[in-house]
Amino acid sequence: MTRVLCVDFGSTFTKAALVDADDGALVATASHPTTIGTDVLDGYHAIRETLGAERVDDVLACSSAGGGLRLAVVGYERVVTAEAGHRVGLSAGARVVHVAAGELTPAGVDELRAARPDVVLLVGGTDGGNAEVLCHNARRLGIGRVPVPVVLAGNAEGADQAEHELVSRGRVVTRTANVLPRIGVLDPEPARGAIREVFIRHVIGGKGLSRGRAFADMVRAATPDVVLAGVSVLADGGDGVPGVGDVLVVDVGGATTDVYSALAPEGEDATLHKEVVAPMWHARTVEGDLGMRWNATGVVAAARTEHLPVDDALVHYAQRVQADPAFLPGVPDEVAHDVALARSAVTVALRRHGRPANPSASPRPLREVSLVVGSGGVLRHHDDAVRHAVLSPATTDHAGGWRVPEHARLAVDDRYVLFAAGLLAGQSRGAAAALVSQALRTVPG
Repeated sequence: MTRVLCVDFGSTFTKAALVDADDGALVATASHPTTIGTDVLDGYHAIRETLGAERVDDVLACSSAGGGLRLAVVGYERVVTAEAGHRVGLSAGARVVHVAAGELTPAGVDELRAARPDVVLLVGGTDGGNAEVLCHNARRLGIGRVPVPVVLAGNAEGADQAEHELVSRGRVVTRTANVLPRIGVLDPEPARGAIREVFIRHVIGGKGLSRGRAFADMVRAATPDVVLAGVSVLADGGDGVPGVGDVLVVDVGGATTDVYSALAPEGEDATLHKEVVAPMWHARTVEGDLGMRWNATGVVAAARTEHLPVDDALVHYAQRVQADPAFLPGVPDEVAHDVALARSAVTVALRRHGRPANPSASPRPLREVSLVVGSGGVLRHHDDAVRHAVLSPATTDHAGGWRVPEHARLAVDDRYVLFAAGLLAGQSRGAAAALVSQALRTVPG
């Protein structure tokens, strides 16, 4: 038996799952408040003490501590390469904090700096197309001495010159394949891998979360990137373990609400590649204004924009918990407000994930989704009635302008294993598939 400890260093809590990597059995779980104020590894060591005599043969870790990965995208046209870069950034587990399109100006570089990205994704042009904007923007980033690593994933014909413009001015550059080699063809994997490597090498070690190199050496990827890998395993299965098919996951957090979907389009849906930027069938969106604590008032504002019910009591509750993010509901009225807040966050996040990206695009083909999975503290720490109330918009929100799943069952990742499955997938996809197939809990209708 090979026991692997999978660890997620979150912004609020550090969570761990001890897994038998031979058969995917979940041996034990533990959590501890993330020790940002001292050394982020203090919480990890506390978890190891909690596990006591449990043997650990290997440790795999991901992190969103310290705010996760902040990405700026610089592209050629907003509706083409900039949009492609934006989608790739989200799917790589980044929070996209700035998108610039066209030729950068000195003022544009200042705006990018003000967004405080950890990494810049520089894209532009299809292969064989216009390379002038890509090279111009590389020159501007170099002259402006933007002090973060650059992932260069643009027009292959202009890549040599763009790389020279950056390297000759002392910028750290990782060059990879074009994210949009042809109109309608999105190639996300090389850029996603490059962003992951830059995150590990340059960002994790530079946030000052831990002394020495032990933490940076432990972390394999940003948490959302790993969760997306876990969602893909859940959908597709592996090594003899069948997947569930099309799946939709919504993770309701204190600062954001993230939505993941893994789809295998058929028939009419499979023709959506005719759009200018082809859809990504395994994808993630992050809603930075929809958080149960840090951004609770953002949930209320978004709910009003979407014409969802909001009363004065919910407004006051959102203001209260945003002022005190550590607040936990106690009396029934507080629990009811917390549930209403979560339900609104889920509804808005699903609508944004499923709606067309622009008026000429098609909605995301979610109608055939067979399983909707919820994650987050509000779902893990309440009963099935609350879970159903929070997640039911995923199958009943027919007024939202998206393709609501017609026959999906609801489930909860109540032991928080999707991240662990994503970490395990690189070593044993079969064990990862077995883990998620065993650990999800169905929510009665």
